[in-house]
Parts: sequence; C-alpha cells; structure tokens
Amino acid sequence: MDGACFRETLRTRRRWPGVMAVWKKDVHIEEERHVRANDRDYNERFSYADNRIKTAKYNVFTFLPINLFEQFQRFANAYFLVLLILQLIPEISSLSWFTTIVPLVLVLAITAVKDATDDYFRHKSDQQVNTRQSQVLIKGKLQNEKWMNVRVGDIIKLENNQFVAADLLLLSSSEPYGLCYIETAELDGETNLKVRQALTVTSDLGDDVAKLADFNGEVICEPPNNKLDKFTGTLFWKDNKYPLDNEKMLLRGCVLRNTEWCFGLVIFAGLQTKLMQNCGRTTFKRTSIDKLMNTLVLWIFGFLICMGIILAIGNTIWEQSVGSNFWAYLQWKELTINAVFSGFLTFWSYVIILNTVVPISLYVSVEVLRLGHSYFINWDRRMYYSRKDTPAEARTTTLNEELGQVEFIFSDKTGTLTQNIMVFNKCSINGKTYGDVYDDFGHKVDITEKTPCVDFSFNPLMDRKFRFHDSSLVEAIKLEEPLVQEFFRLLALCHTVMPEERNEGELVYQAQSPDEGALVTAARNFGFVFRSRTPETITLYEMGQAVTYQLLAILDFNNVRKRMSVIVRNPKGQLKLYSKGADTILFDRLDPSTEELMFTTSEHLNEFAGEGLRTLALAYKDLDEDVFDEWMKKLLFASTTLDNREEKLGALYEEIEQGMMLLGATAIEDKLQEGVPETIACLTLANIKIWVLTGDKLETAMNIGYSCNMLRDDMNEVFIISGHTMLEVQQELRTAKERIVGPSKDKFSSGLDMEKTELYSSDSVFEETIIAEYALIINGHSLAHALEADLEQILVDVACLCKTVICCRVTPLQKALVVELIKRHKRAVTLAIGDGANDVSMIKTAHIGVGISGQEGMQAVLASDYSFAQFRYLQRLLLVHGRWSYHRMCNFLCYFFYKNFAFTLVHFWYGFLCGFSAQTVYDQWFITLFNIVYTSLPVLAMGLFDQDVNEQYSLRYPNLYRPGQLNQLFNKRKFFTCTLQGVCTSFILFFIPYGAFMTAVRDDGAHISDQQAFAVTIATSLVIVVSVQIGLDTNYWTAVNHFFIWGSLAVYFAILFAMHSDGIFTIFPNQFPFIGTARNSLNQKIVWLVILLTTVVCIMPMVAVRFIKTDLYPTQTDKVRLLQQATRRQGPQEQNLRRVRRTSSRRSAYAFAHQQGYGELITSGKNMKVPTSSTSTYPLSSPVRGHADASRGANDTTNAAETTSTTSGFRRKSDQNQEVTVEDLEAR
Repeated sequence: MDGACFRETLRTRRRWPGVMAVWKKDVHIEEERHVRANDRDYNERFSYADNRIKTAKYNVFTFLPINLFEQFQRFANAYFLVLLILQLIPEISSLSWFTTIVPLVLVLAITAVKDATDDYFRHKSDQQVNTRQSQVLIKGKLQNEKWMNVRVGDIIKLENNQFVAADLLLLSSSEPYGLCYIETAELDGETNLKVRQALTVTSDLGDDVAKLADFNGEVICEPPNNKLDKFTGTLFWKDNKYPLDNEKMLLRGCVLRNTEWCFGLVIFAGLQTKLMQNCGRTTFKRTSIDKLMNTLVLWIFGFLICMGIILAIGNTIWEQSVGSNFWAYLQWKELTINAVFSGFLTFWSYVIILNTVVPISLYVSVEVLRLGHSYFINWDRRMYYSRKDTPAEARTTTLNEELGQVEFIFSDKTGTLTQNIMVFNKCSINGKTYGDVYDDFGHKVDITEKTPCVDFSFNPLMDRKFRFHDSSLVEAIKLEEPLVQEFFRLLALCHTVMPEERNEGELVYQAQSPDEGALVTAARNFGFVFRSRTPETITLYEMGQAVTYQLLAILDFNNVRKRMSVIVRNPKGQLKLYSKGADTILFDRLDPSTEELMFTTSEHLNEFAGEGLRTLALAYKDLDEDVFDEWMKKLLFASTTLDNREEKLGALYEEIEQGMMLLGATAIEDKLQEGVPETIACLTLANIKIWVLTGDKLETAMNIGYSCNMLRDDMNEVFIISGHTMLEVQQELRTAKERIVGPSKDKFSSGLDMEKTELYSSDSVFEETIIAEYALIINGHSLAHALEADLEQILVDVACLCKTVICCRVTPLQKALVVELIKRHKRAVTLAIGDGANDVSMIKTAHIGVGISGQEGMQAVLASDYSFAQFRYLQRLLLVHGRWSYHRMCNFLCYFFYKNFAFTLVHFWYGFLCGFSAQTVYDQWFITLFNIVYTSLPVLAMGLFDQDVNEQYSLRYPNLYRPGQLNQLFNKRKFFTCTLQGVCTSFILFFIPYGAFMTAVRDDGAHISDQQAFAVTIATSLVIVVSVQIGLDTNYWTAVNHFFIWGSLAVYFAILFAMHSDGIFTIFPNQFPFIGTARNSLNQKIVWLVILLTTVVCIMPMVAVRFIKTDLYPTQTDKVRLLQQATRRQGPQEQNLRRVRRTSSRRSAYAFAHQQGYGELITSGKNMKVPTSSTSTYPLSSPVRGHADASRGANDTTNAAETTSTTSGFRRKSDQNQEVTVEDLEAR
C-alpha cells in the first residue's frame, strides 16, 4: 500500500473509528502481508482472518448481556430498576413491588425479542454466505469446501457466473493470455464487464492441478485496507520477482463472467477482504426523540428529587413540631423516633410514590407504536412493486419517527436514481431527426407503454427486447438510403464490443459500457448486425447479407480525445474512417462543406440534451490509399518509440481525423427509475437537501443531475471542484463561497442554522425563500482533500449554500465520511439510500439507511433499516409514513407526560395536608391500573391512527414536512408546556374537590369527608378529564378511537364498582375493605357537580388557547386541515408533477468508457478464443491498454467550460404546480 493510501486510512480510523473497527487490532501488527501458496502451516503463523463473515451483533452467549447493556443505556430503564430495588425495602415502600417489575420485564422482553428477531435474520444471511461451496486445492486435489473454511494461501477454482469467495490473485484462466472477465456490481455498482489478466508466468500453469499444487510462490503485499481500486504487492517465485497491481486481483463480491474457469490464490479472507473493509460496523441507532427523552427523564428525575426533598423537609418540620406529640402513643422503635430520620425515610417513600411521572408503561407504549408504524409501512400497497413482487419492508422498528425529520438525503446514482439500462432513444441522420411519434395532424404524441413499436420482423437476428416507435427510420433503411445505412454501419463497426453467440442467431454483446451495447444493439435491430470479430476483421450481417470488413486500426478513446475511430477496408476495397465522439470535439474536425448540416445537427443535439439524453456525434471519411500507407508508417514508428509515445500517437490520430463528413448524432437515454424527477422535486419542496454520491465520472453524474432536474440551466452557477492539491481545492471552495455570499455576506454571517428559528416567522408558510440557486459538483480526489480537518468546514458551508450537491468518483468510505461530516457539523437527521455493496458503509453511517432491492445484489438491503424496490417510494416513506409517525409520536408523548403529571402530582399537594406522611390519595389498585388499563388504549389508538391531514394532502403540500425538521412538535419547550398543563390540572383536580368537600354535605345532611370518597371523586374526575383531553387531541377519529375512549371509561366504572362491591370483599376482605364507597359517593348530586366543575375548569382554558391560536396564528397544518375539510366532499385532486423538457445548450457525449478502451486488447488478439495465423499482419492501435476497471456506463462529455448555460429565465412547470401559497389556500 502506498504511503498516501496508508496515511488516509489512518486518518479515517482517527476520525471515524467505527468503520475501521473490523481490522483496527491488526493495523499496528501487520505492516505487510506474507502469503505462501499451498502452505497453510506457514500462513497460520500470522493469524490471518479466516473466510467467515459476521454481520450479526449477538450470539447465544452474548445476546443477554449485550442486549441488556444496550437497553439500560436508556436511562429510564435504569431508573425503574433502581425504583424496583427501593420498593423491596418495606420501611420506605407504600406500593407493592409488582407495580414496577411487571411492566419493566415486559418492556425489556419486547425489546429483546425484537432485537433477537432482527439479529436472527442477520445470522441467517451470514450462514447463507458462509456455507456457499467453493473448489479448493487441498493436498493435490480439488475438494468442495464451504466458503468459511477457505484460508489465506489456498488456491481455489472459480467457474463461470460464480461469486469470488475471497480476495484472490489471479493465477490462470481458460481465456488466452490469462485474461478473465468480471462483474463488480456488488462492489461499485457498475454492471459493465471489467478485464483482469494474470502474470504470464502463472498463466502457463493453466488448469493443470499437479502444476498448481506444486506452485509455492510467496506474495508480499500491503495489509488489509478498503481501497477497491488499489493493490500493491510482489510475487516471489523461482528466484524472480513479479510486480502485482489491482489488474491482477479478483475481489470478493465480484462475479466471474464469460470465462469458463480460473484459478486464484487467496490473499485476503473474510473480514479482511476489501468488500468487508468497506462495510462499516453495525451500530445501535437511536432517534433524536430517544435521546431527548433520555435528557427529559434526567430532568424529571431531578424534579422528582426536588419534590422528595421538599416533602422530606416538610415531614421533618411536621414531625418536630406536631408529630412528636404522638410518639409516646406509637409503638415505634427507638431508632425511628427521630424527625430527621423520619424525613429521610419519607424522602424515599415519596420517590417511589411520585415515580409515575415517568411510568414504565410509556416505554411499552412507545415500542408498540413503533411496531405498529412499521407494519403500516410493510402493508402499504402503494409501496409494493408488483413487477418484482417486492413490498416495502421496515427492517427496524426503532427509527420510524426519525423518518419525519430528515433534512439531508444522500443517494447513490446507478441503480438508485437510474435503472442502469441504456436505451437508444432518438437520432439525427443527415439533418433529419428520428424517434418522435406524430399523429395524423402532425402533432407530436407522448410515447407511453401503449405506443405501438416498430415491427422488426424483417430481421431474424433482431433483439426482441429492443423498442423503437418511429417507423420512418425503418422505412428509410428499407429504401436503402445511403446515409442512413452508413449511419448504422458506423455504429456496427466503431466500437470495442465483444460478441458471444450461444446458439444460432442468439447474440449476446459484452460491452465495455452500457452505452456502447445500446448503440450496437440499435444497429443490430435496424439490419446491421455485428456478428463476429477477429483481430483483423469485423463481420456484419447487412440486411441479411454477410459482409466482412478488414480492421486496419483502432484509434482508441481516452479522456483527452473524447472520441473513438476505426479504419476499415470494405469488400469493395475502399478505405473508410468511422468516428464517434463528443459533438464539440468532432465538429472542430469536420470538412467545411458540412457547415450547414453541422448547424442543423447542433440544433438537434440541443433538443436531445434538453431532454436529458446522452448525445454523441458520428462522422466518416474516405481515405486515400497513398496517404493512408504513409500514415501507417508514421504510426508504426510512433508505436515503437520510447519517448513521448502517447503524445506522438495522439498527434497522428489528430492528423488523420481531419476533414471528416458529418453523418448525424445519437441520443441515448440512461433510463431513470419511474418517478425520480417528480420525487426529487417534491422532496426539495419539503426542504430536504438531496446529495448524490456516486462512483461515476463527473460527466455522467452531471447528466443524471440534469435528467432529474437537480441541475437546471436557470441555476445561477454550477461550481465544479476538481483540484488535485489541497491548496487548489481550498481556493476553488473559497471562490465558490465568495461567488455565492458576495454582497449579501451579512445575510449568511450568522450561520444557516438561524433559518430554523426564523423560517416560520413569516405568515407565508408555502413561500419559497431562496433567491439564488447554485450547485456544487466535486470529484473524488478533490473530496479527499476537502474532507481534511482544515477544509471540512468550508466544504460544509459551501455545500449547504447550494441547492444541489453531487460528489462523483467517490469511494464507499468517502460516501460514509461525507455523511458523517454532515451529522457532525449540521446535527441534522440524515438518510442514505443505495442499492449496492458500495453503499453499505454510507447506509450504516446515516441516521436512517434505505436499501433499494435492485439489480446489484442484496448487500445494501441487508444493511438497511428500510427497503423497497423503487426510489419514488421514498417520497411516500418520508412525507406520509415518516411525517405521520413523527406527528403521532410527538402528540403521544405530549399527552402522556401531561396525563401522568396530572395523575401523580395530586400526591404532592396532598402531602401538605396529611402531615407529609407519604399517604397516597388513590388506592393502590387505581395507581396500578391507571396507566395499564384506564388510559393505555386511547393514547395507543391516537398514536397509531391519528392523522393531522390525509395522505393526499401530505403529498400535495410538502411544506407540511418542515415542522419535523425543526423539531417543532416535541422539544424541550413543548415538554415544559405539557408538564405545566399537567401540574395545573393536578392542582385543580385536588383543590376543587378539597374545597367543595370542606363544606359539602350529602343529601341526608351527613358530611362527605371520608378519605375514600375524596379519592373516588378525584380519580373519577381525573379519568374523565384525560379522556376529554385525548378527544380534543385526536384529529382523525376512527371506530377504534371511539371504542377505546368510551370503552376505557366504561371499564373504569365497572372496575371501580366491582372493587367496592360486597362480593369481592367476601372473597378478598384484606385487599378490598372499602365496601360501597363508590356507590355511596357517586349517587350524590354534589359529587357529580364537583366532577363536572373540575372537568370544565381543567379543559376550558386549553380549548380557549387552542381556538385563539388557530384563529389568529394558524400554522400551515391548520390551514391545510381547513382546506381539507372544505374539499372533503369534492375529493382532493392530485397535483402531478410532470417531467419537462430542458432547454439547454449543453451537449454531452457519453457512449464511451471513462478511461482508455479495449482497442489494443482487441487488435492484439489476446482476448480472442482462436489464435490467428502467425503470418497475419495485425493492425496497429494505441499501445496503451485500457483500464476497464474504472469504466462505468459510457460517459464522456465536453469540459467544464462547455457546461455553462446560455439560457436563462426558464422555470419548470412542475415547480409552478407545486408551489402553493397561503393566498392560494385562502382563495380556495
């Protein structure tokens, strides 16, 4: 491992230790790795990790202690454990111990079962992977072994379409020259094939088991690390040294493709493989409400201690001044005849009595609510993807309300925003566009699934999956229009695709990038079928006739040239140069006679780019034989020179690619997932910032940004950070910040967080306050510098000032570090969404991880908290389920604290009138049943089913999501408000009956002065008050709400009369001694008048406050609720965001790999199954072999300067449809 890589790894460990925890114990010991082939005894001396993986948190022995430790990190659980211990002391406890232990055990058990279930599925997944079979060379024989039994130094055999079991050094393969092809979708999300090549000395081993068994080479290499694209090592064998790099490695998670077999030497295994190094650590996630509740419980505990001290001091004073007069009559032990000690015991007694300010039932209820909310997500049919039979799944139950507070979304691109499917959409040939469909009146028709497709039945070799809707292009082909045929002939010849014909006529193209595959497939369907190739020839079937072209040279693509050309000789002996590339590059090399056609094609390219399509220009040239011969001599000389070879070859390519004739242009659609632009637009209106973190090249990421409407031409500026040094990156970031802040610097000097406090000060709750819009795009190498401690603050400042942020060419670890950066600096709730193994670390780092069950395996889903099949479901997950969950949980907590303070503090007031004796107002059974029976179900019904507005309005007005981001519905201020209401209610509940009973008499003239009648009156008043209050708090009434509220009242009276009945006294005389108290109390008019007065005085102030607040200072929720009520009978009409065309001067040419292509590999014949004759003369090409591992879907475009927009003042209709102001609401 090079020094820079090693230093970055160490920095990562210091700044984010969780990610690297899996190997931190080895980093100090293992400075370099020594691996000897076929020698387990030697390798075991180093104690390398075996190939077993473990993503589960617990095992049978560690589950109980670790899970209990995690649960008792919640302060309330520890608090109730202490209370339980206190209740076991008879001198201070006036309540039975079972009132605490039953709910505590219940809460611990429910949480433990949930955690055990989650971990069971992780174990099941681990077991499934660990027990996969692999062929291992042991004692000279190939034996089937489970993956978990593979060891470092073993030689294993892989067959086609098998997953790679560990990080392997490729030794040999079935392909010529030790080549093999792999798919790395599990690692980096790229579905295109990459090529790996073994050392020549080891490729000669072939599949000879005896030779492989005798192989005893030793590899000395870097220690385990997370760099997917780097490997440094040396092979020592037979007194020779051979350098090793990443091109010779097969990493765990890859799939072997188009290669019958290969053999590899295990270098890293299990948790030390690069895949697992990038997975991060499974952490225990808690919501912000959980953390706040921990703080509040501490405050309540402090409040409880204060009340206990006040009452203890009161007891001490009372005992000293009054109680001492009765000591002589009480048979107390001498030790207790002490006022101070009596106060000490009273303190603990009141701590026990008043503990219900935070009842354990609160946590039981919270777990039940979260479980219910999770099932609502699982059962949501609108998040079910029928094509793949994939429902949404809440894989955790602890984060639901956090879904309503997300401020930042970090999204992968390939497979998350896009389908990773390239489609030939449109083209321009000789100044005429093809691809649009028109009706009988000449009006353009939108293409849908029902639009009829072109009939390609005339072509027996067509690809049946190919769809095209403009039949005029097929007619032009059938009419044999020369330029149309030449257009598709170019597409069929100018590429580096490898064909595979499995059966007669069943062609499969293996393309270096999806774009090239799409272009060659288009040519195939239009009658120009690329059938086969050798190093010297390309064979096409042109309209059913086999035509073989002599391949003379491939002028390969690279990032500087931004184009690719081939020189061929057709059967007529004519020399042709065919070229395709970025339009601005090719247009500079065209013959002046094509100027008029160039302008027309340029307009078509603008139109294509405006629709977010990936464009490419095509040109050709007829070559003179003598000129070509002279050029070939120069090329031969340049390709063999040692000095400045690249520059000389580039100059020669430039020389012959002059004076070309323009044919036209192609437009490929990198198909977005359905509803992606609409979802992003809606989430943006909800004030959620969406950052795209992708391993793709800058141009690809930008193109998708435009397709998704994250980037628009009417943005003020798009900043591209691409510096290679820290100073360059710092200067670029500072320049961007100055351009953004500029003259309005003072506006931002106080920090963006002020927005949270001022955002709602304006009455225009739906008004967009952003004046200027900027976008930030940063490369991976620049991001590595920007994440340094010296630059991270300015990176956060600039990024948060921008409406759109795109990070491209980032590693999996960098994705996680970006998420961690925002978590640390902005203290905002983050959500990461992805579909590949390269997204796992990001998913685990974010507060909420979402996995897309797409085409790139299940690694992301297995590591996620929520999963579904399509990105568009994220809108519903956040704006409906997340917002509802947050709203319900906040209302639940406010009500719960209110009712328990109202219930408990009655004892506090009573203490001043009972000599501070820790006597309870209520009987013990009421205290036990109040939270479990009398008031548990109504609040659960509200917490499960309540809706402030329905789902249609939640989606229609995304700004309703903002209160969750601002923590408006439950925070410290809200807590104080609801507890103050509870304190006031308790005061009223106690003193109105107390004052009334001071002078009240029964109907027969007797006094109502006994303590039990007083207790029944207060208890009945309390149950009625909290029931009325929850009715006022409920926005959405269901049959369940009615049943639970009225049913709870009925149950209360039933149990009350039962406990005071003659029958139960006969059965349990010691437990229920107060016969007839309820009957004798509640049959008096004065008692019911007291209950009514108490209820009205408790409820009416809150009703008045809410009415005035809603009428004079309505929130956006109040306004939308009124609108919903006004339009309920009519039924809400959906406001659909429509995908719009983007007017653009930006052109993008993408149908190439990111780095140099396969040109030399093809012309050298190394990847051909059948070697050609030794007398053949191979054509020449660039001698630099392409590094296919860096390629992902074809993406190459003009430089950054060419991305500057020339259009302005454009506004999306979709945005106009979504922006709803208060004036709109009031007008309606």
